[in-house]
Amino acid sequence: MKIAVISDTHGLLRPEVLPKLRGAEAILHLGDVGDPEILDTLREYAPVTAVRGNIDKSGPCSRLPETEVLLFDGAYIYLLHDISTLHLDPAAAKFAAVLFGHSHKAEIRRHKDVLYFNPGSCGPRRFNLAVTMGYLHVSDDGGVEAEIVALNVPLSN
Repeated sequence: MKIAVISDTHGLLRPEVLPKLRGAEAILHLGDVGDPEILDTLREYAPVTAVRGNIDKSGPCSRLPETEVLLFDGAYIYLLHDISTLHLDPAAAKFAAVLFGHSHKAEIRRHKDVLYFNPGSCGPRRFNLAVTMGYLHVSDDGGVEAEIVALNVPLSN
């Protein structure tokens, strides 16, 4: 199963993201959506699950949940925006992965057999960081792997 993972759009859904959504069975947005129309556009490609980020303070995005737990092929996936607000032990909770955004910096790591994955930001560029998104690959046996995808966006954007 291939799941597209994006974060920190901050009201900007770059056109470079859209072709990368094709073939995804689901799309996860890890907060700082910024504009509810972004979620509507994403739904044209696959079912969307989104959590609220720190800029989602008013309007429809303010009603998104702070966290979400999803089950894909036997793998429990925990979604939140800011990893510093994680107040549980994902290994004890039997989560296969924790997905988060907020820092705008892509990251893949494992701790206690739990995958921690930040796809980076595919919205406005911050701090000269690459503009990225990602994929979560879930195997039939519940194994999870993450992939970071750099988007071809000029440095001036």
